Amino acid sequence: MQLSTRQANSCRILRIISKGTLILCLLATFCAISVSQRKFEAHADGAAECVAELTTGKLLHEKNEETKLPMASTTKIMTALVIIEDCNLDDVITVPDEAVGVEGSSIYLRKGEKIPVRDLLYGLMLRSGNDSATALAIYHSGSEGKFAECMNKRAEKAGAKSTNFKNPSGLPDAQHYTTARDLCLIACEAMKNQTFRQIVSTKNYTGEFRSYVNKNKMLSMVEGANGIKTGYTLKAGRCLVSSAERNGMDVVCVVLNCPDMYERSASLIEDAFDRYTLCKIDENKVFMCDIVPCKIDKSYSFLVETDKDLRYEVSSYNSDERKENSGAVGNLSIYCGNDLIFSAKLYSIITK
Repeated sequence: MQLSTRQANSCRILRIISKGTLILCLLATFCAISVSQRKFEAHADGAAECVAELTTGKLLHEKNEETKLPMASTTKIMTALVIIEDCNLDDVITVPDEAVGVEGSSIYLRKGEKIPVRDLLYGLMLRSGNDSATALAIYHSGSEGKFAECMNKRAEKAGAKSTNFKNPSGLPDAQHYTTARDLCLIACEAMKNQTFRQIVSTKNYTGEFRSYVNKNKMLSMVEGANGIKTGYTLKAGRCLVSSAERNGMDVVCVVLNCPDMYERSASLIEDAFDRYTLCKIDENKVFMCDIVPCKIDKSYSFLVETDKDLRYEVSSYNSDERKENSGAVGNLSIYCGNDLIFSAKLYSIITK
């Protein structure tokens, strides 16, 4: 059966349209994959990570850990620590003009409002109030600039050598930056403070003049989660400092510029607990140096890889070595496989 000229032309047009549609679909798919790949590569190149165990200070995982990056509202970890260490949390302050209508997240402070430092701290850490940060900084130092100087001194004391604070909130500034490793050191320092620890682990807070619900989803996502702080700006991307405690082992995790910050942090924390176990040696545990019962000077904690056997070795000092080691009678060495993971001096428990 032959088609009419009109029917043949119509078929040719349909074939051309079909081919065009297919080409457009393929181009769209290619572009989508290309954009997705670029996003993945940007994430892979830009994100920085650091995971540590709090008690021992041992670094368990790092990625781009020394890259200087903006950290958004995770800045407030240092703000809170300085205030907690230096100030009376029961003090009542009058909200200054500078703390009203501050850019970004807010607890909506009113000019001249009187509010306790404690309520401001919870607003700072649970709701990420930039106005709260400003009010606390001015209360502490008279200005945000002078307070930032105090933050930098405290960061250096914590071992953070590549960090520079310009404000107490984390609002964008070209000279406001940290590294994943520095921020992990700062977070570990903060989590050793029981008041700070209590604040950041609180899911709901009711104060004298304010009530807050914690923004940090990690508190409900991960077993044993007990902090710490979220952060986000367009420049910094999504940032999260988190922590969890299980059986006396505390894991602190930092991710910077990480689009899937909650999922990635949860994965890193679970991996740390799977791979390592915190072991403790009590100061009252008795060892034998030849025929001399002895013990270490204090209790110690150390990390071991899960499911690996430990080997204890005790060596005795001769008379000269005892003099050189302030009366110690020997040395305790603990090996995990062939790796020395702990060493301490042993002292006689026999009194003369």
